[in-house]
Amino acid sequence: MAVRFPGAEHAHTSAAVDAAVAAVRARTSLVPDAALILGTGLGALGLAITVECKIPYEEIPGFPLSTVESHAGRLLVGTLGGRRVMAMQGRFHRYEGYSLQQVTFPVRVLRALGASTLIVSNACGNMNPLWAPGDLMLITDHINLLGDNPLIGPHDAAFGDRFPDMSAPYDTELRAIARQVAPWITLREGVYAAVAGPNLETRAEYRMLRALGADVVGMSTVPEVIVAVQAGMRVLGISIITDQCLPDSLEPANLDRIIATAGRAEPHLEALVLGVLERV
Repeated sequence: MAVRFPGAEHAHTSAAVDAAVAAVRARTSLVPDAALILGTGLGALGLAITVECKIPYEEIPGFPLSTVESHAGRLLVGTLGGRRVMAMQGRFHRYEGYSLQQVTFPVRVLRALGASTLIVSNACGNMNPLWAPGDLMLITDHINLLGDNPLIGPHDAAFGDRFPDMSAPYDTELRAIARQVAPWITLREGVYAAVAGPNLETRAEYRMLRALGADVVGMSTVPEVIVAVQAGMRVLGISIITDQCLPDSLEPANLDRIIATAGRAEPHLEALVLGVLERV
């Protein structure tokens, strides 16, 4: 049985969101244009932000705590690319024992604080034989294989539609801007499959995911995007390919190498995010 952390049953209530908003507002009056979620190995992007304040997650009611290596666990408030931003330096995952309502709670809070755009990043494994580690991929669509959905449970109309349309969860205009801002960057476009983890996949599972239409696989992002779409936010999803998941030439995964690959690609991610923010 998955561990359920305190507050799981309240993570989808407007009262809980209001309490978290009040805690953030006690530290800053900044109203963000955009919210950023920085994934595994990508926390250094926060160094590009002109920071007004840093708020540890434990000081925001209802926020889970990051338990994964390379996730700093704090909310950065400031400016980036000429835009006001709030950036999550560290995210949460189902495999940590959190419910998807808890995983996505910060997105609801960021929306309530004023963010209308969500830029979400992740590290992922690659199943497309034409792509390589270090490449960036714009997410065009996703497949939810987490076995759960953050919208399950009591519905609060303040959060949006009960049955949000997911025909185009990733904003086509934002992707078009991303393709224009950094032509020197190897930029792929494809489908992200989200799985529960924390183990990586078997050869047979990679073959299955590829047959389903996925280009890359990871353990995050999809829940946050579902909630953001429900809330009416525009979403840009960017994956950094950190390892090859080709079943016929599969090698054992190495977490240190995955994080190092993400770190080497981070300057490209920074350039891409900066360029998009400057033009939105």
